[in-house]
Amino acid sequence: MRYPVTLSRDDNGTVLVRFPDVPEAITYGDTEEEALEHAQDALLTVFDAYMRERRDIPLPSERVGASVELPALETSKIELYRAMLTQKVNKSELARRLDWHLPQVDRVIDVRHGSQIDQIEAAFAALGKKLVVNVIDADVVRATLRATVARRRPRTVHAGVLAAARQHGRRHAAAGRSSVSRTKRAAKKR
Repeated sequence: MRYPVTLSRDDNGTVLVRFPDVPEAITYGDTEEEALEHAQDALLTVFDAYMRERRDIPLPSERVGASVELPALETSKIELYRAMLTQKVNKSELARRLDWHLPQVDRVIDVRHGSQIDQIEAAFAALGKKLVVNVIDADVVRATLRATVARRRPRTVHAGVLAAARQHGRRHAAAGRSSVSRTKRAAKKR
């Protein structure tokens, strides 16, 4: 899950991070990079509160620009919680279906607890769902980020991601130049 963020300078010089989809999630840092590092924790803290209050967790909007991606484990827990809300299954009912004690269910949907993936799969199965993992090539992610950077101001992209994308581009450019140079040298020798 990737939630879009807006970055802005506060009057004290810090960088504020806000989530258009989750107005309660706000954090800051001395730099954009530091602010984005804090953003994931801020988002999970708000989602934890939403879950305790049995509130809906909003889906991320489709926006271009800076964003914060939640880890796979936390994403699967949030999706499990959403499935429970949709089916109107409370924790007690899920515990009954799984033949678990209530604290086990509490842990499996707690975004701060390091649950085992098989427990999450079992909980989804009890709701008639199946957890599916999708692995994509990191180059696809980099290409998407480069396209995003080309369309938007570079300052809205996480500094580390932008540096990695630039380094990746330099390596490909260097590889292209070296093959052209070899071709030219081979043609001169003939």
